[in-house]
Amino acid sequence: MHFAPRRRITVAALALLATAGLAACGGGDPQSETPHTPATENLEATPGEIIDACPEPVEGFGVTHDAAGEPLPEPEVATTGQLPQAPITAEIRDESVHPVAEAPDSQLPVTVRSCDGELVEVTDTSRILAVDLYGTLAEITFALGLGDNVIGRDTSTGFPEAADLPVVTPGAHDLSAESILSLNPTVVLTDATIGPREVQLQLRDAGVPVIFFDETRNLETIPSHIRAVAGALGVPEQGEELVSRTQDEITSSLEGLEITPEPPSVAFLYLRGGAVQLLGGPGSGADALIGAIRARDVGTELGLAQPFTPISSETMIEAQPDIILTFTSGLESVGGPEGLDLIPGLAQTEAVAEGRIIDMSDTLLLNFGPRTGRVIDALAEAVYAS
Repeated sequence: MHFAPRRRITVAALALLATAGLAACGGGDPQSETPHTPATENLEATPGEIIDACPEPVEGFGVTHDAAGEPLPEPEVATTGQLPQAPITAEIRDESVHPVAEAPDSQLPVTVRSCDGELVEVTDTSRILAVDLYGTLAEITFALGLGDNVIGRDTSTGFPEAADLPVVTPGAHDLSAESILSLNPTVVLTDATIGPREVQLQLRDAGVPVIFFDETRNLETIPSHIRAVAGALGVPEQGEELVSRTQDEITSSLEGLEITPEPPSVAFLYLRGGAVQLLGGPGSGADALIGAIRARDVGTELGLAQPFTPISSETMIEAQPDIILTFTSGLESVGGPEGLDLIPGLAQTEAVAEGRIIDMSDTLLLNFGPRTGRVIDALAEAVYAS
């Protein structure tokens, strides 16, 4: 198989994740365990005084509906796009996280109902640690204007403003209690995609307020994540401002799309060398992005029951995707575009034969944070070879 030289879109890629684990594949969900009760008694508060860390998502956010759930006008599109002719790395034009405010004053204390059922009181946001598999919570924190208060990061937090922070996940995505406690955090924002859970509970037992947020990542959870983090950090007004700006950027990215006359089918592959080779389906997160740009998600059309399913020759030959989409590090783990020939059934697909392969940074593609409008814009540009 011969490929034309790979074409780079816009600026250089962000730092790649070392590994992504299987948390995004539905395995090892810490929230399925028995809820933990900290050494101190649960706080007492009336429902009206509690910030919910797991609020309801907003259906169709930024694509078909606004942040209040009201319908948006149908975006205008043009059928002048074409399928890519060579492997492409999709990159956003601006990697930076731009805050909606500069060092806003937090309205504290606040009481938060963590997603594991615990009531957590936040009295100090001067030393924040925000960690999850996707880097979403840290990105939101910086975008709210509290980046100067963040004291550390995980390997998924790859935007430039956080680059110099100490890493608290020395083992890829495994949290280190010693590293975290040495930073003396006043509040920890996290979710079930990162762990081990024993570390997060150890932090609680040490007296650190630890809040679990919803681990689901798609377009509809963006406003709920922003509002929950903003509420927990005592800056709800900045949260609403950030929700509004993020919606505007997503909506704007879909205006004037140049699509192909027939919607292309896109197969999202989750690859980690020869050990993990999965096809994304409904709930993978990629399906939401693919649908937003008027393309078709292969796993959804095949009727897959899980967000990720092991790849089989029969499935890929039957699906015959127009385009393969994967993480940049995942593509590298199998030897680049040429390595896809060795995965069952992929050599028999027109997408691989014609080199219609798109990769995107692990720290961006399924992040679903304030930069999502830029992600959609870059993905559409790659899919429709703009």
